[in-house]
Amino acid sequence: MEHKNMDKATAAGLLVAMGIIYGDIGTSPLYVMQSIIGNSPIDERTVLGGLSCIFWTLTLQTTFKYVILILRADNRGEGGILALFALVRRHAKWLTFPAVIGASTLLADGVITPPISVASAIEGLLKIYPDLQTVPIVLAIITGLFMFQIFGTKVVGRAFGPIMLIWFSMLGFFGILWIAKDWTVLKALSPYYAFDLLSNSHGGESGFWVLGAVFLCTTGAEALYSDLGHCGRGNIRISWIFVKITLLLQYFGQGAWLITQNGQLLNERKPIFELMPGWFLIWGIAIATAAAVIASQALISGSFTLVSEAIRLNFWPKVRLHYPSDQKGQLYVPSMNIFLWLGCVGVVLWFKESANMEAAYGLAITLTMLMTTALMAYYLHVRKIDMWWIVAFIILYVAIEGAFLVANLRKFVHGGYVSLFIAALIIALMVIWYRANIIKMRLTEYVKLADYIEPLKELSRDMSIPKYATHLVFMSNAARTSEIESKIIYSIFQKRPKRADIYWFVHVDTMDDPYTMEYKVNVIESDDIIKVNFRLGFRVEQRINLYFRKVVEDMVKKGEVDITSRYESLNKQNVIGDFRFVVLEKFLSFDNKLSLVEGLIMKAYFFIKDFTPSEDKWFGLDTSAVKVEKVPLIIRPVENVILKRVD
Repeated sequence: MEHKNMDKATAAGLLVAMGIIYGDIGTSPLYVMQSIIGNSPIDERTVLGGLSCIFWTLTLQTTFKYVILILRADNRGEGGILALFALVRRHAKWLTFPAVIGASTLLADGVITPPISVASAIEGLLKIYPDLQTVPIVLAIITGLFMFQIFGTKVVGRAFGPIMLIWFSMLGFFGILWIAKDWTVLKALSPYYAFDLLSNSHGGESGFWVLGAVFLCTTGAEALYSDLGHCGRGNIRISWIFVKITLLLQYFGQGAWLITQNGQLLNERKPIFELMPGWFLIWGIAIATAAAVIASQALISGSFTLVSEAIRLNFWPKVRLHYPSDQKGQLYVPSMNIFLWLGCVGVVLWFKESANMEAAYGLAITLTMLMTTALMAYYLHVRKIDMWWIVAFIILYVAIEGAFLVANLRKFVHGGYVSLFIAALIIALMVIWYRANIIKMRLTEYVKLADYIEPLKELSRDMSIPKYATHLVFMSNAARTSEIESKIIYSIFQKRPKRADIYWFVHVDTMDDPYTMEYKVNVIESDDIIKVNFRLGFRVEQRINLYFRKVVEDMVKKGEVDITSRYESLNKQNVIGDFRFVVLEKFLSFDNKLSLVEGLIMKAYFFIKDFTPSEDKWFGLDTSAVKVEKVPLIIRPVENVILKRVD
């Protein structure tokens, strides 16, 4: 996506943005004020202080940090913490740590967002039907949402956009109706009321802890950045103006109603539904439920984006990716869809009520935001922004997000451990995958291709060996034109001599630029040995079969290669020769002497790999013409084997 298109806003784009990215942040009025009041009697100071905290959080955290500043850090139109990492990773190795922690906690957060949003909306029905069992309804709605993902975010956005427009309009309408009854509630715009609440006691304890509930109003900001590639910067920035105004009207409307209940307990009443007249309540709950379903969409589509980026950056196993529409940035990850669905079902069955989920929600995403701040600060440094501005950015946001983190740590024993446990599992997976790839790359042995030109030509002419293929194509890890893996040479000459007329060696480089599609051809020996290097962006689908065919067509047009069959009878009829691909899959050899840590990493790596698609499927190769060969990965051979011969 070009920058001029990124900053462009269209009516259709605004509607899609509304449907995809604002679900999480847009449904926070369902539970934020209820969470701030808690089980304490309602008092005006808490209400005004909470509103002030919400206003300044949405202004400083969501608007300034994300919408104005961080949306600038796009990688050819792609957003999210890993796209930001891709922009800076070449400059410092330590940046891997915040990237892994941030991505893992964001994925973990995606497991709690759908249950809390849907449960909060459905529980509004308890006002009409007090004995209703909400858990089966919540499970059914969440299951339906995950089944809908297969159609892609373009379809999802078009379907959900109009509903979210109605939702935000409804929030603003009922909010302003109640503000009109007590305009004095607008004095909470002053930061004095936030300071007053945080520095004094609330419900018998320090008001500082209220920040754990206030933070829930901005949890969707990170998903907003992750979905940049789906919607574009211009559409997000313009639609956010409308979204923020309606959210603030709703929060202040709830505040006006709460002040009328001074001294009373909420008793599980939801302020958002108390603003509605009785005759409209069932419609309000229906719209809220639809919006809550959409709330889940922001995290789900953001998670798909995150996983696809993690794969290309060697943080995630090579799982299958689907591209449901022709629109750039749209994708569907079946395995992640199943993982998130199972996680959401588990959360609903474990916590049952949204009030219990609130206690667990927010802790993981605070860590994501802190990690994004660290990466963004380094990005500003790379872009040569004045150091004083960078220092000011770090101080401001480490102070804000640090305070939110400390306040949210109280949630650990009340359910926060669930999201942190899931995040820890994802961190472990990412670390194992990343470290194992480094170990493999370090210990893959390469040889000079020049040393094997003559042997390959001789093998090609050796009629005593049955022909393996006219064109034999090896997928290679060797980025340098002059090198090839020793395992490929072993496969050609020793494992089973593979005679072919032309040997092709194909290498795929994953680029930090998400949509690069380039290739380079080196004809090492005319009509004998050819090396092709693909340079593909980390968001480009791996369809090597298709791309390789295009390369061959281009070479034939230029007269660089003759692909007609070398069998005499077929050559006379101009029949195209057969192509056969060979993919080498490594396995952990017993002939190894590993350190304890490397041994555990590699065993875990190969255990996980057993559950992922094979290399040929990842490369998008035609299975009928592919040979997958298992080759041993010998990390450090056992030396000084002491064997005693006896007669």
